[in-house]
Amino acid sequence: MGYQIWVWGMCLWMCLFSYGFISVCSQGAKVEEGTVFINGTTAIGRIDDDFVCATLDWWPPEKCDYGTCSWGLVSLLNLDLGNNILLNAIKAFSPLKLRLGGSLQDKVIYGTEDNQQPCIPFVKNTSEMFGFTQGCLPMHRWDELNTLFEKAGAKIVFGLNALSGRSINSDVTAEGDWNYTNAESFIRYTVRKNYTIHGWELGNELSGSGVGTRIAADQYALDTIALQRIVQNIYKEIEPKPLIIAPGGFFDANWFQKFIEKTTKSLDVVSHHIYNLGPGVDTHLVEKILNPSYLDGEADTFRSLHKILKSSATSANAWVGESGGAYNSGHNLVTNAFVFSFWYLDQLGMASAHDTKTYCRQTLIGGNYGLLNTTTFEPNPDYYSALLWHRLMGNNVLSTSFSGTKKIRAYAHCAKYSKGIVLLLINLDNSTTIQAELAFNGTGSLHNLVQLIQPDISKTAREEYHLTTKDENLHSQTILLNGNILTVNSSGDIPPLEPEYKNSSTPIKVDPFSIVFAHIPSVVLPACR
Repeated sequence: MGYQIWVWGMCLWMCLFSYGFISVCSQGAKVEEGTVFINGTTAIGRIDDDFVCATLDWWPPEKCDYGTCSWGLVSLLNLDLGNNILLNAIKAFSPLKLRLGGSLQDKVIYGTEDNQQPCIPFVKNTSEMFGFTQGCLPMHRWDELNTLFEKAGAKIVFGLNALSGRSINSDVTAEGDWNYTNAESFIRYTVRKNYTIHGWELGNELSGSGVGTRIAADQYALDTIALQRIVQNIYKEIEPKPLIIAPGGFFDANWFQKFIEKTTKSLDVVSHHIYNLGPGVDTHLVEKILNPSYLDGEADTFRSLHKILKSSATSANAWVGESGGAYNSGHNLVTNAFVFSFWYLDQLGMASAHDTKTYCRQTLIGGNYGLLNTTTFEPNPDYYSALLWHRLMGNNVLSTSFSGTKKIRAYAHCAKYSKGIVLLLINLDNSTTIQAELAFNGTGSLHNLVQLIQPDISKTAREEYHLTTKDENLHSQTILLNGNILTVNSSGDIPPLEPEYKNSSTPIKVDPFSIVFAHIPSVVLPACR
């Protein structure tokens, strides 16, 4: 089959070679062709090196949803910090950004020396907001957590209690100024112990209509300014200073615009949360995940926030501070199974294309949406999807589209720490194999593309990583890379993620219900120089 590279900017195209090949498809699968168009002139977005982020939460084992209790002993207060798989899973990212927070963070006090309240754990109480009483983080536990973080090389974002000192009205609005005395004491303790914090985040899901309660944008801005002043004072002799992050809630355009306008000199990161699939009990989650139109819907949020930031005087960047897809702890064998990698990787691609700098997955471990199994700590499929993204997808995001079936999701970045580009293709179709050709526009020159036809295999080979599920079962928690099961060994080591090599002048084959990362080192685009 002829493989074509089209260069629109030059108003010409050339046919490089003719290759005969046999289509190897799933049983009964049909084969269709399509073209991935990549604009290599300039980047449309830029992500952090540590774009992939995960969360650790506060939920006790008594946290239950729809009759299922999925949290076990994996909260910040009781997680087994000596588990070797946990250590290796974090270390594999070198570094993994971890956001510590969640619904109960606004009910956490910190057991510093000047704290006057008893430092006791959360207790289940259905009459309380979120079903639990106030809880406390003892400083010896904070010390233990930081020992793990330092050993694993994690970068920590800590979510502070933003409800301290406030009263909650009958209409669930929170009134009054933030009482930051305990938070300030906690930050001072952290600095005194030389613990490195990448960012301090204020509050959890208190923006807009809020979850549980809400705070007006004007008041939240005042509290964020207060946090920035505290951090500047405590870290005055320390560089770099931690990021100031807020509000960590669901996007509401009017609320966010007002908040951003009033924090232009105090805020480094605007964080928002995403649970666009609805409640974990929803029986139609898989249908939503496999529906391209449904997936496209979340682009409106990214687009709107990006527009607000660009039109504001702020220099703050956008983060997704928490995203588990389906709220109330997810859904077992959906949000912790292979099928969820379709949603998760599509979210990473979509967020990147709208200049989101960091994307924090709910959770690293805990609930039914963890990257790691709550009981065994074994990586779930999305862990390996996240690790491949982290290792392959570089900072610069390329404008990418696919001509052909709507069941293909296509994203491309400049390669990370190497030459060329990396393409991500997600096939949401259960019966069609796609043969994807590449086309580049706006390159201005064919010179670099000609490298594709050089006979030296080192110049023409591309690396491919094909992710599939065991026994073609979308609900499986076993993932295969190029046909090989990925699993930790007896020592808890994360397995190597090895590619297979293909000639760069042949189409990329994407089997039904599969995901492909393709690193093409011989394509050198202006946006990647």
